[in-house]
Formats: sequence, structure tokens, C-alpha cells
Amino acid sequence: MSSEALTGEPIVEISQARELAHDLVIIPDRGVQLVPNIGVIGGSHSVLVVETGLGPRNAEQVLAFATEYAKGRRLYLTTTHFHPEHAFGAQAFAGEATYLANAAQAADLTEKGQAYLAMFRELGAPVARELAGVELVAPEVVYEEDYELDLGGRVVRLRATGRAHSKGDQVVSVPDAGVLFTGDLVEAGQFSIFPWFPPHDVDVSGLRWIEVLGRLIATGPRVVVPGHGEVSGPGVLAEVRDYLELLRAETWVRRDSAMPRETLVAEVRALMIERHPEWVGRDWIEKGIGCFCAEHA
Repeated sequence: MSSEALTGEPIVEISQARELAHDLVIIPDRGVQLVPNIGVIGGSHSVLVVETGLGPRNAEQVLAFATEYAKGRRLYLTTTHFHPEHAFGAQAFAGEATYLANAAQAADLTEKGQAYLAMFRELGAPVARELAGVELVAPEVVYEEDYELDLGGRVVRLRATGRAHSKGDQVVSVPDAGVLFTGDLVEAGQFSIFPWFPPHDVDVSGLRWIEVLGRLIATGPRVVVPGHGEVSGPGVLAEVRDYLELLRAETWVRRDSAMPRETLVAEVRALMIERHPEWVGRDWIEKGIGCFCAEHA
């Protein structure tokens, strides 16, 4: 993970919840690392929660909020991908909500969950504290590519995007409200998170990520809820795609000239920071360079 210091305790603040659209609430990340944007989406008879927060204590708070919000409506849970701050609180929802995810994400959780749990516990005492007692929970409903969830007068669409930020990325769209939850396919005000950890995990694909963003842009959402960062308009999708395309281009032209790796990284990193000096998460630039160095058109 990023070596940059955590900006605050990785705690979900339920008190910051705000309405984005009718019967659709966002619990924002407040710019705190390892806190995701969390969604609570309602229909006449059911409510869907998107993301759990990091570990069972955060998830218990999210569940309590969702239960009160639901006022007797049935609860569902989904997660945009298997990474700990998004999915490692699912145990708190067991017996209270039906957990849905795509097959590739379920496989990621089974195959990599324990390794990511161990890795994240090394990120410091605040993170380890929230991950204490984590039990990885398999989704109860697993779909392949698309799943339409009827909440009652509102249908929410879950879509597996295919390999990009991870093998099991999933987006959640609320068509009647024009809202799209992207998970870590999109970060606002932050360099894209590349979980490029060779030889342990090299499933991230910058090339596929660019393709996925092109498809998401074509869906024409009105509001984009990124994995981390401020809720944004649809322009954030193109902004992230353009960054990834630039990172690819600048990396490849130097890689193909046989430039020394150290020089390549220094030059490309400087260019990306010059282009986006206000973005946080600069450590992720080098991870992205490593990923693109290993990929070919």
C-alpha cells in the first residue's frame, strides 16, 4: 500500500451522511484514507448498502444507520471490490442483509482475502485495530456479469466490469437518479490506486481500466460517487481516463527507448505531479508506471 501517512483514523462518520437524491444517501469519506464513500439506496420494500467500511466496527455503525434508515425494509449489501476498506466488514451484516457480488469479486475474496488482511494489518495500529476480529464472509448471491436488484419502484443495476483496478470490479448504477458508484475505478482528487504488488498481486490492468472508463462514460451518469474523494459530476470519469492514458503514453515512450528504470520513474512521476499538483496519493504513480511497463498493446 501507499507509504504516505494516514490522514486521520480510518473511521466511518455516520453523522456526515447526506442525501444525494430521493431515498439515496451517501456517507462520505471526508478525505480520510482507508475510508470509502458508502451508499444507502432505498426503494419501497428494500434498501441496498454499498460498501462496509474497514472492519467489523465500522460496518456495525453502517448497519445500524442502514437499519434505522430502512424502517423495516429488507436490507441488501454489495461491495464494489474485495479490498479491505470496501468489503472487510461484511460479517456485521450476516443474518441482517443479503450480500450480493459478482463471481470474479467472490473469487478475489477467497483467493486473496487473507493475504490482504495480513498486508493491511501492517499499515499501523489504527488500521490493525479496525481489522481485529475480521472474518471473511462469502457473498450469498453471486452473479456473473449483470444483476438487476428490484428495491421496489427502483431497480439498481450491479455490473461486473472485468479486470481493471482488480479482477472483480463492480459498479452500481441507480438509473432513475443518474447516480453511479464506481469503487476504486475512480478516485476524485487523487492519483489512481494501482494495487501492483509483484509477485504477489499483478491483476490490475491499466489498459483494461482505460477501456472500462470509456464504457462508463458512454452510460452518461449525472452523478459519480468515486471510491474515494468528493462526489462529482460525470467529468471525473474522463479526467481519470485521461490521466491513465497520459501515464501509459509517457511510460511506454520511455520504456521503449530502453531508458533506465530509475530515470523513467523520476521523469514520469514529475510530469504527472506537474499535471495534477493538487492530487494526493503520489506514491501510486510509481505503481501505475510498474503496471504499464509490464503491459503491451
